[in-house]
Amino acid sequence: MSTTVPTALVPASEEAQREVVELCAELIRFDTSNPTSDERACADWVVARLAEVGIASELVESAPGRANVIARIPGADPARGALLVHGHLDVVPADPAEWQVPPFSGEIRDGYLWGRGAIDMKDTVAVMLATARHFARTGTRPAREIVLAFLADEEAGGRFGAHWLVEQRPELFAGVTEAIGEGGGFSYALDDTRRLYPIENAQRGMAWMELTATGRAGHGSSPNDENAVTDLAESLTRIGRHTFPVRLIEPVRALLAEAARLQGVDVDLDAEDLDTELAKLGPVTDFMQVVLRNSANPTMFSAGYQTNVIPGKATARVDGRFLPGHEQELIDTIDALLLPSVSRRWVNHDIAMETTFDGPLVDAMCAAVRAEDPDGHPVPYCNPGGTDAKAFTKLDIRCFGFKGLKLPHDLDYGRLFHGVDERVPLEGLRFGVRVMTRLWQGC
Repeated sequence: MSTTVPTALVPASEEAQREVVELCAELIRFDTSNPTSDERACADWVVARLAEVGIASELVESAPGRANVIARIPGADPARGALLVHGHLDVVPADPAEWQVPPFSGEIRDGYLWGRGAIDMKDTVAVMLATARHFARTGTRPAREIVLAFLADEEAGGRFGAHWLVEQRPELFAGVTEAIGEGGGFSYALDDTRRLYPIENAQRGMAWMELTATGRAGHGSSPNDENAVTDLAESLTRIGRHTFPVRLIEPVRALLAEAARLQGVDVDLDAEDLDTELAKLGPVTDFMQVVLRNSANPTMFSAGYQTNVIPGKATARVDGRFLPGHEQELIDTIDALLLPSVSRRWVNHDIAMETTFDGPLVDAMCAAVRAEDPDGHPVPYCNPGGTDAKAFTKLDIRCFGFKGLKLPHDLDYGRLFHGVDERVPLEGLRFGVRVMTRLWQGC
């Protein structure tokens, strides 16, 4: 892949690298918890920060308070398709009693910015804003038109955000051919000096389901071989204990192969005993476990209203996820594990997605990372969860996950998502602005 950058590169200014921290702190101080709040005040603030540097934007409410912001930055080559850069303004709730700092304080401590959304994903929103403001202040044009989207409701599936906009306002994305959002572009320590940068080019699909067992109601003291609670519990145990087979999709195979090459380890990715082979990669295998196979985890159970009454119905929820190309395997497996008295229905059923790891945008992402981190190694990646990218694929937009975030080797990044004491390194934010500034000029 090419590692060249434009000769006329305008690097990220000191001002942009300084203000990204301030912008992120201000974003965190807006409590945009989903479902207990909304995004409107935060969206108004984003509109104002863009307007300060002469960038016009449109605020779009899908429902009262559920606010999205769209802006366009003209590119140097108007004949090229636009690049969508998207981030969400909502966050999951946080219990202050569990945190070392108030979760909406935006406090700086020990070289980190703390608060709900610090990595999911107000850090990236701040990088988007700081980069856009830098381009406007310096008169720099990106290589192609940039469409900025600051979105609502991602944490609850995007019904008031990306999915609503795609269905109700698709013209806002006219001319867009590719997109980058969350789900990749963060560093993962390979050893003491080298880092992988997984760039998302695939996502597992979502298959959240409700299971309902129907049986014979009766007195709690009487024998009952049609107990809905028993049948549902047995079905859930079968699902929860089931291990799906390993399925190496191309992005996962490519990441593992590159990790093996960099570590000088001989790994046979076509071996029958793949688990033994993958163990040779050490922590990398642990990092990738979640995308080696489909998964289904029971998460909720509800039944009955009194101890001495056997209910006639019991319900539960299961979080199912499937790799691209393996949806039917998940469905068939779940159906085979259910007892006859148990039925299922979809609660949230969304696509898996995958695109090839090639083209000028991929080259530009890789080049931007390598330029700012010579010990960084970009690799393809499958996101185990889901993002707003699923909505944009409906418009035939090629989607990637890339945030450009360099992390300390001792920070367990994955555990901070939706976790307690969420925080982002200050230098990671500054690194993100430098990377994004390069990317916009090289994409």
